[in-house]
Amino acid sequence: MRVVSIAYGMTLRSPDDRPESRRPFPALTVFLPGGGEITVPDALSGDFGVVLVYRGSWCPYCNAQLRAFQRNLDALSEVGARVVAFSVDDEATTQVTIDKHHLTFPVGYGADARKVAQAVGAFVNPDPEYLQSTGFVLDPDGKVIVTVYSSGAIGRLVPEDVIGLIRYVRDH
Repeated sequence: MRVVSIAYGMTLRSPDDRPESRRPFPALTVFLPGGGEITVPDALSGDFGVVLVYRGSWCPYCNAQLRAFQRNLDALSEVGARVVAFSVDDEATTQVTIDKHHLTFPVGYGADARKVAQAVGAFVNPDPEYLQSTGFVLDPDGKVIVTVYSSGAIGRLVPEDVIGLIRYVRDH
């Protein structure tokens, strides 16, 4: 991975280190509380997909993002989009997050921060180790349309932008 450091501790990744637009999203196994697993992007095949990598249940911005996508599931469904989210949280913590926010889309647990970062280019917080917020919009073939990388608490996909983007892509 090529990394360029600049002032104020910001890090820019080389385009070679992240899924390029219109390239296939790498296969990731997402473990679901209560047993079971799904593989992204296969689980989203045939629909537009939103993949949300969130920092953890402790992050208020991540909780707000998860709630926003839950509130907008009907509108996302209308444009043919489905959502999957995951973090490094353990199974019990993830289940509490799902229950607290009444999440009905798949939310995975136990992501290996280093492996996910290597596959998708997400930033990893070193201590404690977790993934920074990263979001992907995939086309129905599992190819990346848009990626939003965050190196901190803010800067993430919002459902209204995803809905507008999908409408635009369909119309053009």
